[in-house]
Amino acid sequence: MEQLPIFLNLNGRCVAVFGGGIAAARKAEIAVRAGAVVKVFAEQLSEEFAEIKQTKGFSVVTRAPCVDDLTDCMLVYCASEEMEQNRKVYAVAREARVLCNVVDLPELCDFTMPSIIDRSPVVIAVSTAGTSPILGRMIKARLETLLPAAYGRIAAFVGRYRKRAAASIADFTQRRHFWERVLDGSVADLVLAGKQAEAAAEFDVQLEAAARGAKHRQQGEVYLVGAGPGDPDLLTFKALRLMQRADVVLYDRLVGKGILNLVRRDAERIYVGKLPKEHTMPQEEISQLLLRLAKEGKRVLRLKGGDPFVFGRGGEEIEPLAAAGIPFQVVPGITAASGCAAYAGIPLTHRDHAQTCVFVTGHAKEGRINLDWELLLQPRQTVVVYMGLESIAELTRQFIAKGAPPSLPVALIDNGTRPNQQVLTTTLDTIAEKSAKAGIKGPAILIIGSVVRLSERLGWYVPEEQASKAKPAAMPVTE
Repeated sequence: MEQLPIFLNLNGRCVAVFGGGIAAARKAEIAVRAGAVVKVFAEQLSEEFAEIKQTKGFSVVTRAPCVDDLTDCMLVYCASEEMEQNRKVYAVAREARVLCNVVDLPELCDFTMPSIIDRSPVVIAVSTAGTSPILGRMIKARLETLLPAAYGRIAAFVGRYRKRAAASIADFTQRRHFWERVLDGSVADLVLAGKQAEAAAEFDVQLEAAARGAKHRQQGEVYLVGAGPGDPDLLTFKALRLMQRADVVLYDRLVGKGILNLVRRDAERIYVGKLPKEHTMPQEEISQLLLRLAKEGKRVLRLKGGDPFVFGRGGEEIEPLAAAGIPFQVVPGITAASGCAAYAGIPLTHRDHAQTCVFVTGHAKEGRINLDWELLLQPRQTVVVYMGLESIAELTRQFIAKGAPPSLPVALIDNGTRPNQQVLTTTLDTIAEKSAKAGIKGPAILIIGSVVRLSERLGWYVPEEQASKAKPAAMPVTE
C-alpha cells in the first residue's frame, strides 16, 4: 500500500485553493460539498465559480498566499494554470505545515484526490496514488453501476438505530451478527424500495428476536474454505463472502498475504501451519480448536490452501463437528494440480497425450514411499504428485525402477499461480538434481507425463510487473 486512505472531517474547516480556472473550481466545489469553508487565492475567477461563490464563508484573495494566510487551513490545493506559481505556493504550504495537493504534479502532492462514488453517508474513494487518474475514473464508473443510489438511505437508516441495537444486544459479536442479517435481508430490501415505515417495523421485530436470543449464547458455525493455490483471483465468490463474515480464522502456511488481506480486518487470526516434520499445531488440536470456538458462538473460518478435500485433511477436521452437531459449510477451492498446471501451460489431459489423470501424495513414511505403481505406470496418463519435493530423489528413482522411462517429461512447479512462480521442465532422471541446483524450496507440485511437453508452447503469460518480481524465474525454465 503506497498511500494511506483516510476520510477527513472538513465540516467548518478552512480549505485554501490557489487558482481561478476550471481545475481550481473543481477542487473548491468538492471541498464545499464536504462542508469546508473555502478561501480562493486568484486575481480572477472563471464562470465555474458562480455557484461556489454563494456558499457560506467563501472568500477571495487577489494574490498568492503567504504563510500567515494558510496557518488556519487544513488543506491547500494548487490548481493555477501556471505550474511555476503552483510550485512556489507548494513551498509556502510546506512552510506553513499544511497538507498540499498540486494538480498534475504527483511528486508535489502530500495527498492525492481519489475518484469518488458518493452515496452519502456512504462514500467510496478509488485511488491510483496519482499514477493513472483515468484508470481510477474507469474503476469508479464500474462501481457506480454496482451500487444503487439508495445505499445511502440504508446507511442513514442504520445510523438512526445503532444506539437502540447497542442497548438491546450487549455482546459485540452477537450485535455484529444481527447487523449482518439486517443489511443482508428483508430490512435492507425494504429500505432500498423506499418503504421506510415497513423497514422500521420489520427492524423492531428482528431486534426483539435478536435481543431474546442474545441472552443465551448462540451456537457458532465453521466454514471450511479452500483458498486455492495462491492467486487471490482464483477464490470463489462464496469463499470471499464467508471470509468477510468470520469472527476468527485458522490458516495454514499455503495461504498467502494476498488472500489473508481479504479476510475481515478485525477477525482474530490463528496460524496453524505445517512444514514437513514441523507442525505448529497437531491435526487433532486443530480439530478440537474448531470445535471449541464454534461452541463459544463464533463463526470460524478454516482457510486451507488448495481444496480442503484434496490432500487437505478437510474430512478429518469436520468429523468432530458433525459428531457434535456443529453447523459447517465446505467451500471447494481450485486444487494445486488444476491451478498450477493451468498457469504453467500444462493440460492435465489432452487428446494427443493423456486420457486419465491421477493425484497422489509424495509424503514418505519412515523414508519409504508406498504407492500403487501398477496404477501409476499406465500409458497415456498424467500423474500429479503433491508434497513430493522433500522425497523427489527417492520418488523419481522408484518411478524408473518400476518401469517408467528415464526420459519421461516432468515439470516441477514452485509457488504456482503466484508472482514468483517457477516452472522447471526436464525429465524423470534429472529432475531431482536440477531442482536442487535451482534451489527450489516449495510449496511445489510435480507433474509427470508427456503433457509437460506442451508447457513451452502454452505457458501462461506473466505480466511484466509480476515477472520483474519473480525469482528465480516467472516463466518455464526448460532444461
